Amino acid sequence: MNVAKGGRSAGTRRVSWGHRATLALASSVAAALLASASAAPFKFMALGDMPYTLPADYARFEALIGTVNTLKPAFTVHVGDIKSGSTPCTDEAFLKVRGEFGMFDGPLVYTPGDNEWTDCHREKAGKYDPLERLAKIRELFFTSQGAQSFGKQPMPLTRQPGLIENSRWNHEGVVFGTVHVIGSNNGMERTPQSTAEYFTRNAANMDWIKATFAEAKAKNAPAVVIAFQADLWYGAPVLLTDIGLRDTLTTLAAESKTYGKPVLLIHGDSHIMVIDHPLTEAGAMTALGQVSPPLRNVTRLMVMGESDVGAVEVSVDPADPAVFGFKPVYSKPAAASAQGK
Repeated sequence: MNVAKGGRSAGTRRVSWGHRATLALASSVAAALLASASAAPFKFMALGDMPYTLPADYARFEALIGTVNTLKPAFTVHVGDIKSGSTPCTDEAFLKVRGEFGMFDGPLVYTPGDNEWTDCHREKAGKYDPLERLAKIRELFFTSQGAQSFGKQPMPLTRQPGLIENSRWNHEGVVFGTVHVIGSNNGMERTPQSTAEYFTRNAANMDWIKATFAEAKAKNAPAVVIAFQADLWYGAPVLLTDIGLRDTLTTLAAESKTYGKPVLLIHGDSHIMVIDHPLTEAGAMTALGQVSPPLRNVTRLMVMGESDVGAVEVSVDPADPAVFGFKPVYSKPAAASAQGK
């Protein structure tokens, strides 16, 4: 028998290491349970694709803001498209919605949609240069805000260096993040300039997604929430030509699988409320005819929008294994509100 120093065998030493590993694992699990138990339940609002038909939807959006304010969520997330793709991309239209964001009593976090810049080259949208409109969106909605949200009671945000519209924050231990991923194939391939912009932004987005999950792991967060504009599953299964969205899908899949705890993905783009589990282990389609198993720890919330002016109240209970609950919220019609006074 080989005897280690101190008279203990190598086998005894291995048992000792295993014992310490078991204790460390038990300690980690206990810490996770304690963190979840100490985190208080809360609610936040998710909405997007509004105000859409302008100027008619301004009043409807403001009525919804009033309803949201009565519910006093911890904060609200707007997942982009603050106008339709056929509405002129004017500074005045942007400033109008920025003013409405200031009507929220609580914090409002916004991530851009394709209608704000990528689709502004359309004739009905004013035939703008999309990259010039992107610069204007960043100036009006992010540079001017600095490291804080919109709303009468703004909250601090962590901004991504080099891509200021990407944000991250924590609430009751849950890690939240936004990434600038948009419809229209994520702005790729229309022109050489737009393709170059896509590659720069896409690389930054992937870094931000990874950093968000890394923070969640480091802080032993009970859940992760990531918001963006694009419907990654538009026309699902994802078309092989939608390569502008491929990296987002595969990165979200890889990080969510490794993380293992509940993940909520929030987006708009297709204007109907959907709650399901569409993200698979492969992320994007692996090959024609192949099936990849779904990631059951990942829930997708697609918010309503366009003519369906409403929001989704998301309840979060870190101590509940399911963590998330959902409830649609609509403003009362003006006539009904008047009668109820």
